Amino acid sequence: MSVTDILRLGPVMPVLVIDAVEHAVPLARALVAGGVRVLEVTLRTPVAFDAVRAIRAAVPDAVVGVGTLTRPDDVAAARAAGAAFGVSPGAYPALLAAAAQAGLPLLPGTMTPSDVMTVRAAGYTACKLFPAAQAGGVGMLKAMHGPFPDQLFCPTGGIDAASAPGFLALPNVACVGGSWLAPKALVQAGDWPAITALAQAASALRA
Repeated sequence: MSVTDILRLGPVMPVLVIDAVEHAVPLARALVAGGVRVLEVTLRTPVAFDAVRAIRAAVPDAVVGVGTLTRPDDVAAARAAGAAFGVSPGAYPALLAAAAQAGLPLLPGTMTPSDVMTVRAAGYTACKLFPAAQAGGVGMLKAMHGPFPDQLFCPTGGIDAASAPGFLALPNVACVGGSWLAPKALVQAGDWPAITALAQAASALRA
């Protein structure tokens, strides 16, 4: 499955920070139950790769990716953990080459037109705009559409349930990334029905 195919599976890709591996499977099940299948597990905690393996084994309907890939070694580790795709906050030649060599579909991070040109030169027609709010948000994406009409974006960073519809209305936005689907307090409390409700609301943001 290509990155574009993955991004089109739903309007919101949750950006997950999993502190305890025992939360991984019930969290993934709660999100999938709410219609959210594509999950980005970030490399912001020591248990991230274990969480990916656990979700892969127990929640077959989830499409699990690894986020915060910043080094070629991260790409290899994500592939070894069974990730279906990778996400990076930025992009540079060695990272793009590592993803291509590993056969890992990558959503490379961009922030400027030069960044977009860099990833396009490497063959990427879908990328992340990060940090989206700080990079200019909806206005920036409208401006990008002129010189790059066929480039798809997944804006991430500073987006919430209130601002997401404005991004999703743009023709060059495939989906948005956000952390509001799995608030830390709900995860720590094990309130999986509340997370399913958030996922259902997110799934309804775009028909």
